[in-house]
Amino acid sequence: MKASREKPDCIFCAAAASDGDDEALIVHRARHCFVILNRYPYTSGHLMIAPYAHVARLNQAAPEAVAEMMELLRVSELVLEDAYKPDGINLGMNLGRAAGAGIAEHIHMHMLPRWSGDANFMTSVADTRIIPESLNDTYSKIKRGFEALSK
Repeated sequence: MKASREKPDCIFCAAAASDGDDEALIVHRARHCFVILNRYPYTSGHLMIAPYAHVARLNQAAPEAVAEMMELLRVSELVLEDAYKPDGINLGMNLGRAAGAGIAEHIHMHMLPRWSGDANFMTSVADTRIIPESLNDTYSKIKRGFEALSK
């Protein structure tokens, strides 16, 4: 289920409508939702799960999409653990601008691998992020993980 071929303003709708998953950074497509890398990651492996439907609130999403989003979180956990061996994983969804949503009009769940001590002075004092691999490397690693679990 892809979004319309018109040029959408929403980055999630534009990615879903794209024919180039690698350029759009989509690592997995399911029936109601897709998994996409964050173009401006907090850590390597920072991904997001979004429904194809352009909705701003969870209660506006179809029950099937919400259920699939949860299942994709479970699968993504396995992919991230295999690819990065993190000490933990952060999950987060901001509903509305006041809650911190950068893109408030299209719900999406963030999922980030985390390691003990990864919030060093560069992030907390210098407001600078250090990402140890390119997005292309992250894309290949995460995409392979989804493909392996889909077999």
